[in-house]
Amino acid sequence: MQHDLIAQARTWLAEDPDPETRAELGAIVDAGDITELAARFAGTLQFGTAGLRGELGAGPMRMNRSVVIRAAAGLAAYLKDQGEEGGLVVIGYDARYKSEDFARDTAAVMTGAGLRAAVLPRPLPTPVLAYAIRHLGAVAGVEVTASHNPPRDNGYKVYLGDGSQIVPPADGEIAAAIAAVGPLVGVARPEDGWQTLGDEVLAAYLARTDAVLAAGSPRTARTVYTAMHGVGTSVLTAAFERAGFPAPVLVTEQAEPDPAFPTVAFPNPEEPGAMDLAFATARRAAPDLIIANDPDADRCAVAVPDTATEGGWRMLRGDEVGALLAAHLVERGVSGVFAESIVSSSLLGRIAEKAGLGYEETLTGFKWIARVDGLRYGYEEALGYCVDPEGVRDKDGITAALLVAELASVLKEQGRTLLDLLDDLALAHGLHATDQLSVRVEDLSVIADAMARLREQPPAALAGLAVTSAEDLARGTDRLPPTDGLRYHLEGARVIVRPSGTEPKLKCYLEVVVPVADAAGLPAARARGAELLAGIKRDLAAAAGI
Repeated sequence: MQHDLIAQARTWLAEDPDPETRAELGAIVDAGDITELAARFAGTLQFGTAGLRGELGAGPMRMNRSVVIRAAAGLAAYLKDQGEEGGLVVIGYDARYKSEDFARDTAAVMTGAGLRAAVLPRPLPTPVLAYAIRHLGAVAGVEVTASHNPPRDNGYKVYLGDGSQIVPPADGEIAAAIAAVGPLVGVARPEDGWQTLGDEVLAAYLARTDAVLAAGSPRTARTVYTAMHGVGTSVLTAAFERAGFPAPVLVTEQAEPDPAFPTVAFPNPEEPGAMDLAFATARRAAPDLIIANDPDADRCAVAVPDTATEGGWRMLRGDEVGALLAAHLVERGVSGVFAESIVSSSLLGRIAEKAGLGYEETLTGFKWIARVDGLRYGYEEALGYCVDPEGVRDKDGITAALLVAELASVLKEQGRTLLDLLDDLALAHGLHATDQLSVRVEDLSVIADAMARLREQPPAALAGLAVTSAEDLARGTDRLPPTDGLRYHLEGARVIVRPSGTEPKLKCYLEVVVPVADAAGLPAARARGAELLAGIKRDLAAAAGI
C-alpha cells in the first residue's frame, strides 16, 4: 500500500500545473507521511449538490488546479456529446483562495475543447453568473465558489443552459465524463482565446433587480449590511441605490472580500458569532433591520430589533423570512406557483392554499426548486430565496434583500414591523416553530451509522408525540425521486433527517405546529413550541446515537 500511494503521488506530481500544490505534495512524499497520502488519494472528489466542493490542497481528494482542469474537461466533453460544440460557457468566481485560477483554467479548457468561454470581469455574486447564463444565451455556466464553507474550502458549481444547477442524469453523465479524462497532457489549454466580460452583464443584472419591487412602493427602511467578507457589498449597495432605498450602513470590518474570513469562525450568517459585528453596528446605527449575505451573496439573512432578545436584535430563521416574503407577494397580488424543499416549513403551503396559489414541494436544493413549472417564488430554510425566477433561476441574496427591505418599508409606513406580520401569520395558520439539529463530523462513517440506526430502529415517539408515519426517502415517494433521507410525521410535528450535500454534517430539520386562538395566546404557543422542539432534538439525538 505504501509503495502504491507514493507511486500515485509521484504520478500526480508529474502533471500538477500549480507550483504551490506541487511543493505541498512533494513535502508530504519526502516526509513519507502515508496517513496524509492515504487521505488525499483515497478516491476522487465526487459531484455533489451541484458540482465539486472540498478543502484546497494537492491530490484527487482536494480542490486544486488538476482537479478543476479534469472537471472542466469532463464538462466540455459532456457538452459536446450533447451537440453543443461551439456553444458559450460563461464562468464566474468568488474571492476565495484560487478562485480566479480555477476560473481561468476552466476558460482555457473550454476554449481548447472547441467551445467559447466568457469570464465575468472580477469576483461577483453567484446570482450574477446564474443570470448571465440565460442573458448571454450560454449552453452552460460554472461558478467557482464554496459559498459559506470554511476558508480553506473551494468549489465548482455547474449550471446548464436553462440557468439552473445540474440534476440527474446530467450530474452522473458529467461525472462519468470527468472520470474518462486521461492524462492532463492531453487536455488542450491555450493561453488565450476566451473573452473577459466587461460590466455590461452586471449592469443588465442590476437593471433586472428593479423587477422584484412594486412600482411606487415605499423605500424607507434603513439597514445595516454585512457581506461576511464576501463579494456582495458593491452589488447590493448599487441595487439599493438604484431602487431608492437609504444607503445601507456597512459592517466595515466585513465589507471587503477577504478569503481568510478573519472575523468569523465560519462565514455563514447562521453560525454562532458570525453576526456579532453586525449586531454591534446596529446598536450604534439603530436601523430598521440587518441584512447579511453569505460570501457569494446567494443567501440572505435578516435580523430585526427585538427588546425581548439579549442584545436587542434577533436573527429571523430562514423559514420565518420565507413566510414573510410569501405573505408580501400574496399581498401584492402575484400569481404563479410557490415552491420549497421538503426540509422547509409547511407554513408556505398554507399561505399558498389560502391565497389560491399553486404549491409544490421538492427535494433539497435550488436545483430542484428552480425547475418547478410556473414558479413565482421559491425558498429554502437555509436562507435561500428565489424571488425573480425569470431573471435568476437560483437563490439570490441581492434581490431577496431588496424584497425584504420593501416589505419592511411597507410595514414601517403602517407603524408595524416584520415581527408583527409573523404574529399575524401565526394567528392565521397556527404557530409554525422550526429548529435544526446539525452535527458536524470528521469521520463520515458517523453519519452513515446514524442513518442506518434510524432505519433499523425508527423512533416510536419524540418529545412525547407519537410518530404517525415514517418514510425512507431513499425509496422515493409518489411525488419525489429517491434521496438519502428519512421523514417522520408526528402528531403536530414533522422531522426530516438527511446528510448534507455540501458539508460533512448530519442535518435534522424539525417543525412543530401549535394552534393559537388569539393574540393573547401567542406567548404560551411560543413557549410550547420551544419546549417541543427541545424535546424532539433531545430524543432524536438519542435515537440516532449522535
